[in-house]
Amino acid sequence: MKIISALLLALSALSLSACNTVEGVGKDLKAGGEAIERTAEENKK
Repeated sequence: MKIISALLLALSALSLSACNTVEGVGKDLKAGGEAIERTAEENKK
């Protein structure tokens, strides 16, 4: 029973950390895209 509990705990921790990582990458990509759009608009004029 202890082994099953430990495995479930480890699996939960890994899945939560993966979600945070994917969310962080998404935010970084969004910020990069917005910076490119701003630069394009500034140079368009």
